[in-house]
Amino acid sequence: MELLARISSDPEVRFGKPCVRGTRITVGEVLGYLATGKSEADLLVDFPQLTHDDVLACFGFAAERERRLQAIPAA
Repeated sequence: MELLARISSDPEVRFGKPCVRGTRITVGEVLGYLATGKSEADLLVDFPQLTHDDVLACFGFAAERERRLQAIPAA
């Protein structure tokens, strides 16, 4: 997925948490913001360095992580 290239992890940035490339905004912060009921439009106003594609990349990253977790059999 091309959008996933927008997400990066660097041990020197935010303790290695996945961030939107070129920012210090974590995937968790984006998803948490939206989970409070605020709209994507509100997010983009509050974080003008983000784009619609960055938000989609955060959703894609979370979905891929969920798929990987589901693939690990329960002990």
